[in-house]
Amino acid sequence: MQTLKKVLLVLLSLLFLSAIVVLIYGFYLKPTYEGELKLKNIGKETTVYFDEFGVPHIYAASSRDAMVVLGYVHAQERLWQMELMRRIAPGRLSEIFGPVGLKSDLFFAGLGIEEASAKAIAALDKKSSSYLLTMDYLDGINQYMAEGTTPIEFSVVGVKKEKFTIKDVYNIFGYMSFSFAMAHKSDPLLTDIRNKYGMDYLKDFGIDGSFNTTKIKNAKHKPQEYAAISKSVASLLDQSPIPPFIGSNSWVLSPKKTKKGKVIFANDPHIGFSQPGTWYEAHLVTPDFELYGCYLAGTPFPLLGHNRNYAYGLTMFENDDIDLYQEENSPGNATAYKTPTGYRNYEIRQKIIKIKDSTDVVLNVKVSRHGPIMNDLIVGLDKDKPVAMSWIYTQQPIRILEAVYRLSHAENKEDFLKGVALIAAPGLNVMYGDSKGNIAWWATGKLYKHNEGVNPNFILDGASGKDDIKEYLDFSKNPSAMNPKWNYVYSANNQPEAIDGFLYPGYYLPEDRAKRITQLLNKKTKWNEATVGSMIFDNTSPVAPDVVARLISNLDYTTLSNNEKEAFAVLKKWKGSNNLDDVAPTIYNKWIFNYLKNTFEDELGAANFKQFLGTHIMKQMIARQLENKNSLWWDNINTKNHSETRQEIVSLSFKESIAALEKQLGNSVSAWTWNKVHTLEHQHPLGKIAALRTIFNVGPFEVSGSTEVINNLFFDYTETGQYQVKGGPSTRRIIDFSDIENSWAILPTGQSGNPFSAHYNDQAELYNSGKFRRMKLNEKEIIRTSTKLVFIPNKK
Repeated sequence: MQTLKKVLLVLLSLLFLSAIVVLIYGFYLKPTYEGELKLKNIGKETTVYFDEFGVPHIYAASSRDAMVVLGYVHAQERLWQMELMRRIAPGRLSEIFGPVGLKSDLFFAGLGIEEASAKAIAALDKKSSSYLLTMDYLDGINQYMAEGTTPIEFSVVGVKKEKFTIKDVYNIFGYMSFSFAMAHKSDPLLTDIRNKYGMDYLKDFGIDGSFNTTKIKNAKHKPQEYAAISKSVASLLDQSPIPPFIGSNSWVLSPKKTKKGKVIFANDPHIGFSQPGTWYEAHLVTPDFELYGCYLAGTPFPLLGHNRNYAYGLTMFENDDIDLYQEENSPGNATAYKTPTGYRNYEIRQKIIKIKDSTDVVLNVKVSRHGPIMNDLIVGLDKDKPVAMSWIYTQQPIRILEAVYRLSHAENKEDFLKGVALIAAPGLNVMYGDSKGNIAWWATGKLYKHNEGVNPNFILDGASGKDDIKEYLDFSKNPSAMNPKWNYVYSANNQPEAIDGFLYPGYYLPEDRAKRITQLLNKKTKWNEATVGSMIFDNTSPVAPDVVARLISNLDYTTLSNNEKEAFAVLKKWKGSNNLDDVAPTIYNKWIFNYLKNTFEDELGAANFKQFLGTHIMKQMIARQLENKNSLWWDNINTKNHSETRQEIVSLSFKESIAALEKQLGNSVSAWTWNKVHTLEHQHPLGKIAALRTIFNVGPFEVSGSTEVINNLFFDYTETGQYQVKGGPSTRRIIDFSDIENSWAILPTGQSGNPFSAHYNDQAELYNSGKFRRMKLNEKEIIRTSTKLVFIPNKK
């Protein structure tokens, strides 16, 4: 017994010592929020006040001093995120993750982002403010990397530190721009359907833009199978440690729509969730400049921002800026391809992919006049039938650094517009409001036209030249609205109205959010910060009840079981809300999945059906396809001597859904509440390892909202009946120019990317419940309520 006691005592002592070591290590790794630090390359003492949510308020004698300090404090919270961001576009994830990162590296290294970045940097004016301030920001990052504590992720994975350069900034913007694009997810799939079944099968898909009825108003041989492109690229983006940009909401109210007669600006960009989250907030103040902004990791100027004079934000335009071309190799010579003027040799780009604990991989990428050959970058395509990707971002001059600098340093609306016009890609809706009462939105992007009859929703002919871009449009032809007579501007990734009779091709999202936003804005004036705050967390779909009405019209009520009748009654009374205790969304989403599966999987096959579920087209066509009693898709091609009808498919899907829910959630329909199946966990790249999950991940949480409501929390449809949220509002911001010092914002988890910081997850509960915190601008209040970190110039 004495021996056992001694052993237990030793074990307890070891556990206690281990806990002490972990606490000391965690304390050592925590960000520094107060005290004094020496910093090189600042001219004068610079003070940073960290407010109660960890947002730095940087008071500096000059903009250059502010940018050095910004780089330092940004790095101490997000250095790991910066490291991942800069590695994706040049194909350098395998260096730290090993072979698991190889597919991503091969693909992104071949896209040409790094080469386009180098070309853009060579053209920069090295004396411009945008360049000099960028270099100051990078200097701050590199000083932290050299002198600050090493993030725990660097130690776990084994990352060799390298200085950040301006090429990293451009590569980060390049990845961001690619993640906006949708053509690679949809065009190959649509081409396969057309080639296999004919154009009649695509009538239900609305690829002519006819389904976008709520449009943003302007105030101006055996065919190759292409679905491998869709599957591969979608999979790479889904598995990326940095999530893709997806959608977004924004609306800006003119003084005539607000209670206090001042502009109110609202914006919530929709991005795949991750931990840490996308945005880092910082407030910079110098004698001649002030801005409160939201920054991407590793970039010097905020994509979202405001000050006392103006506010700006972004949504995704969803225009088509990628075209895929079927090239034609020279007979017997795979190094050359056909062009309208004869055969031409492919350009060959050689890239070396370094892999941790393995040998290097040499990637030889063929590049045609349209762009890189996708067959070299992904598996599953016939090597003899090359497909090239033409992407505006790598083909047009990249001036995004100067553009974002101008957006964040504009003197007035006209100056701001000059920055908007510089963005060739990605396509964005840039939203604007100011203290003078102006409101505006502009669609960015270098828009273009093909010859009449060319449908860019399909793989195009690369050899003849007839499908090449015919004309690039001047920026003046981009959709926009400034101070419209209806007294608001908005965007919900829906299609803008035609300009000069031309509807810009794109991958627009369905009208659900747009319809709800315009319904709410049109019927009300006297908006204030609180009512806009309620609206930005709105969980109601104006479209889902109409879809339900179409669905239940196909049911024979007399044949239903008791639970089926109860579910029928719940749906019939449903007004489209997606709150935690609602039952209808649980039934509705299960029914929608089974309807889609029973309607489309027989033609598409399991793999392509799964890919179809991840496209914007799927969301667009549900309501309209259900209306079409004669749709070709209703028939199950696997059943012989019988042609299924809409009523059969919809009824079968309903019965399967209720049976599945009984098995999943029990026999009491009233217990099938949305909170039991709709959950959110913010995943850190290392949180995928079970032992590290509780350290790095945030959640899981039961959450309200749903796909394509204003509180847009989106998920994949799967057999499980569990709707694990993949993304949603990456921030919610409300800027009220009647009380500019107390505008509102919230982040999904927290300001810090350091798991030992108190600000790693301190906003999560507020975010999930639709609450906000203030974005402070009042210096006296900031000083009174914050910790203080002073940077002293180090002259050595």
